[in-house]
Amino acid sequence: MKVQDCMCKDVCCIKPETSLQEVSKIMSQNHIGCLPVCDNNNCICGIVTDRDVILRAIACNKDVSNTPVSDIMTCNVTTCKGTDDITNAESKMGQKQIRRLPVCDNQNHVVGILTLGDLAKKDNNISIEQICSTLEDICDCNGNQNNM
Repeated sequence: MKVQDCMCKDVCCIKPETSLQEVSKIMSQNHIGCLPVCDNNNCICGIVTDRDVILRAIACNKDVSNTPVSDIMTCNVTTCKGTDDITNAESKMGQKQIRRLPVCDNQNHVVGILTLGDLAKKDNNISIEQICSTLEDICDCNGNQNNM
């Protein structure tokens, strides 16, 4: 099975200058926990999660109405392609300890997002044991640091 067969295709993206207040509103309105950040060429340049907003902004007393997402986003985003095999994407998620994997085309434009929930719901080729193993890797349940 390919990533494009089970990824979410309806993706909201934001610009680096988007305020953290606006980021939070977009997440709330769309019931999502992450947003890809795209440059003026619509190429992915970062990603921000609800956890980033809490730990990198609110906990650090940043002014959410005036702080751009570029101040707290994760750069060097791990991505995959829609044509990638789902087991390779799952492996990447476990190794990098990420729950959400942006899916990009050959021009680095976001075309979808693959989440751990997508794997659990739609991929009959991945066993429950594999999903549990990936979740364990992502959560670092054994106290190990997975580096690539």
